[in-house]
Amino acid sequence: MSVAVASHTLAVLQPLLFRRSRLGAGEAAPAALGGRLVGQGAGALHAALLAPPGAVFDGWASASPSHDRRHGCVRYTTDGHWLHGFAEVDDGTSGLQEASHRAYKDLFEVLAASVCPNLLRVWNYLAAINREQDGSERYRQFNAGRQQAFIEALRSAFEGAPAACALGMRDGPLRVYFLAGRQPPLAIENPRQVSAYCYPDTYGPRSPSFSRAALVDVGGGRNALFISGTASIVGHTSLHVGDVRKQTEESLHNIATVRRVAAERAGVAFAADALIYTVYVRDPANLAVVREVFEREVGAGSTAAREAVYLQADICRAELLVEIEAHGFAHTGAIA
Repeated sequence: MSVAVASHTLAVLQPLLFRRSRLGAGEAAPAALGGRLVGQGAGALHAALLAPPGAVFDGWASASPSHDRRHGCVRYTTDGHWLHGFAEVDDGTSGLQEASHRAYKDLFEVLAASVCPNLLRVWNYLAAINREQDGSERYRQFNAGRQQAFIEALRSAFEGAPAACALGMRDGPLRVYFLAGRQPPLAIENPRQVSAYCYPDTYGPRSPSFSRAALVDVGGGRNALFISGTASIVGHTSLHVGDVRKQTEESLHNIATVRRVAAERAGVAFAADALIYTVYVRDPANLAVVREVFEREVGAGSTAAREAVYLQADICRAELLVEIEAHGFAHTGAIA
């Protein structure tokens, strides 16, 4: 099926909305442009929900009518202001490098034909991310396919790449969720870290294609900050190997640094206790420690602590035990 091309241009940006919904047994996810379901239910991500119990749906929406469409391995919904979709590819026959290349190729074809061509945030989930297969780690294979698709689509795989994460699931196909809009984001890097797209080749022949965070005007006089999956890495080195407490502290230190840089660019603070977090924990036995450190940082009674979601997932490096992502909104003027 060919990609549908929007035939109209809208002068006023319809505000992008987000809602994290806790679902009871058998309860359907609310109507939305799209989102990610974790826990129980058809279509849920293949990852154990450690907390809260039940199921959680992260939904993106706006007040405009939207339309569901499909192109290749991508299913997506757009309202002419925003576009949310996900690509799903079984890598069991083609291999993960080819699967990731196909997912991103189809994704970029969708965006090229849309009035929402700018990729803002990507969530990548793949089985057995640290496993060696056909002579190389599966995460490295994923990076190779992703970067090649960026290059072929004439998209920046390096400076200016979107915010993103990549986590290992217990099983299932490659899933790539993505959010796009009419305006390009402003990429944010962390001065404590080497940019991921500049990692030395000791981490693989193709570097990861993402920025540490992205700022974007989401309408209604608000900016959104999308913070990529963040772990215990300083420079390009994993720190505190074997110590989940210190790794969680280091991850939160990195997020605080990204928030500071973003505040300087946006002219407004993105408070730690007002962000919406997803915390990925490699070993469920470490949940209590991770949660204790996280809630100490954001405040045990804060919205951030109450709304946080904890998932069991493997992190992109085998020695990393925790990864944290976040996003939030702030009323402000133009991004500097």
